[in-house]
Amino acid sequence: MHRYSKRIGAVVAAALLAAAGAATFAISGAAANPAVKQTTFQMVRSATAVGANCLQGAEAKVTIQPKGPVEVMKVSARHLPPDTDFDLFVIQVPNGPFGISWYQGDLNSNSNGHANGTFVGRFSIETFAVAPGVAQAPQVHESPIPDATANPTFGPVHSYHLGLWFNSPADAVAAGCPGATTPFNGDHTAGVQALSTRNFPDQFGPLRQVQP
Repeated sequence: MHRYSKRIGAVVAAALLAAAGAATFAISGAAANPAVKQTTFQMVRSATAVGANCLQGAEAKVTIQPKGPVEVMKVSARHLPPDTDFDLFVIQVPNGPFGISWYQGDLNSNSNGHANGTFVGRFSIETFAVAPGVAQAPQVHESPIPDATANPTFGPVHSYHLGLWFNSPADAVAAGCPGATTPFNGDHTAGVQALSTRNFPDQFGPLRQVQP
């Protein structure tokens, strides 16, 4: 009886050692090869483009990959007007009035209407703007849409959507879209919105699902 118990104990101990070894290997392997978190989603034609029946087939694939303290966002658009400049913004809501919007950079289509861009920043559930108080702001541009000379006070506001604008009203008109002038480029002379993430709910834009 005693020898049988010892034999059972030895078997159990060996099994526990094997399990511990496997767990150690799994933990060390995970540390050496951490799981990569990644989010991929689509941008679609803006409400303005759909309403004007322009930019047929235009779309963009967006991939966001956390990289420690930042995220890397890659945008690949196709079926855009060829050889045309666009401006990419992180925005609060996908349709007008767009809310708080942050200029990220440019996309330039090639002769085939393809455009690719890589952007590094905070593109996750932690993306927000805040203004604890009023401060004076430089007025660099005075026309056609002048800069504000001071900011309003507001608490943290998260912006989880993306929008892509024509860099000029003339380019929008050439593509069959409306020719309104908007502030969505570096000198506030942009055209209308071309693509957006309006395929997601206003309060649940795709950046919200990215965990840093």
